[in-house]
Amino acid sequence: MEIILKKNNIFLLSTLLLCFFSCNDSLVFTKYKTLEKSSWEAHKKVNFEIDINDTIAANNVFINLRNNKDYQFSNIYLITEMTFPDETIIIDTLQYEMANEKGEFLGRGLTDIKENKLFYKEHKIFPQSGKYQINVRHAMRKNGSIDPIPFLEGIQDVGLSIEKVK
Repeated sequence: MEIILKKNNIFLLSTLLLCFFSCNDSLVFTKYKTLEKSSWEAHKKVNFEIDINDTIAANNVFINLRNNKDYQFSNIYLITEMTFPDETIIIDTLQYEMANEKGEFLGRGLTDIKENKLFYKEHKIFPQSGKYQINVRHAMRKNGSIDPIPFLEGIQDVGLSIEKVK
């Protein structure tokens, strides 16, 4: 009897996991890169390579950041480079809020680690099929300084996700 219950539990767990992972049919791409010692070095680009085949569907592209309590700022500036298969490059400078007016970090998470899903491109239609490169780097500076912060503490992971617009 105990063996049957264990098999039923394993079957139920497997079925739930399969449903959980297969139910998000809008997800095109997702990947995270962990930063060593939760510190993002100035000028260090976090690189993502994506194979795109669909040149018709609209997509939302997100930059995902996981920060911890060591992050000292209420916002973040990022510079992105999107390289198309034909080697055309589009560069954007982006700014996102990371904390509210009380100084509490935004994002999801019950612990000191917060995850932020930040819009990068909304309703983006990729015009060419092939390999796209997306590089992300921080552009944070202290007030009055022209030099970037050498090591931006408190950013643990940088991710990229692409979802089809429904």
